[in-house]
Amino acid sequence: MSCYFRHMKDVLSEAGIQVTPGNKKQVDRAIHDIVDVAYKDCSMTWKKLKQEILIDEQRRHDFVERLQKVLT
Repeated sequence: MSCYFRHMKDVLSEAGIQVTPGNKKQVDRAIHDIVDVAYKDCSMTWKKLKQEILIDEQRRHDFVERLQKVLT
């Protein structure tokens, strides 16, 4: 799995998303798109998530909603 997935279990669970070998690439791409970071730049994606999105309740909520819309 992507380097930051293990840190996002609660967020993914909140979004109702279970990462599997069959969907992990799709989930990873969706997250990269939402945070506006080039695909496969794992460390920059995680940095942006933890510094800009996950620390703010409203941004986290918005992120979860966007992730749900893209993946469900």
